[in-house]
Amino acid sequence: MPLKIATWNINSVRLRIKTVERLIAEHDPDVLCLQEIKCTNDQFPAKAFAKYGYEHQAVHGQKAYHGVATVSKRPIRDIYRHDYCQMGDSRHVSVGLDVGGMAITVHNFYVPSGGDEPDPATNPKFDHKLKFVKEMRALRANSGDDDAVLVGDLNIAPHENDVWSHKQLLKIVSHTPVETEGLTRVFDEGGWVDLVRRHIPVDQKVYSWWSYRARDWSASDRGRRLDHVWSSPRVADQLASVTVLREARGWDKPSDHVPVIATLDLD
Repeated sequence: MPLKIATWNINSVRLRIKTVERLIAEHDPDVLCLQEIKCTNDQFPAKAFAKYGYEHQAVHGQKAYHGVATVSKRPIRDIYRHDYCQMGDSRHVSVGLDVGGMAITVHNFYVPSGGDEPDPATNPKFDHKLKFVKEMRALRANSGDDDAVLVGDLNIAPHENDVWSHKQLLKIVSHTPVETEGLTRVFDEGGWVDLVRRHIPVDQKVYSWWSYRARDWSASDRGRRLDHVWSSPRVADQLASVTVLREARGWDKPSDHVPVIATLDLD
């Protein structure tokens, strides 16, 4: 049986729990990693997820802002939460899974968006984002016999075809050179494999986010690929498929992000 991992910035899990239930009903991921849940741990709809078989849960919530949660049908071996930049924000949680004879750590991230002005000297939010990404360089895809998967809303579109217009977005937060270079260092130094781009060639456009400001997001199609699934090379060798669920942007009460689903033949 394959392992299906989904990542989704849900933009309030309580507001969009019916939307999450639709994803579960139609795609049935084994592990679901949510970002921007916007609730404290005790407010998280744990019973709703348990009803669908997600009895194993790791929540790192925060009142009204940020927050990440990983729910799993597979047993979770351990849970770890790291406070990047020591800001007190809930932006990371990792869980340990034992799948197909492999010990896998699944990191779930919500990287700061960085505000509007791409200047760390005048914009503290952008400075925070760059420092956060710099700390992520300590992460490794392999650690001894253990492998890792890294998912989440990384709020950076690193490649030219990860945005609707490379030239027009070079000075727009999420695609500036300082951000893309920083994320590339995390990727290269950690020995990661980009599972989305392994499945969808880099010469093809692919997005996972469309702004709420667009009257017709699908017709204008001014998207960005902000949501990522990375893994160790050993895990990547077992990749069966990747789905970027574009149609979810048009569901009732949608998030501005859509789910990204990777299926791995690990069992």
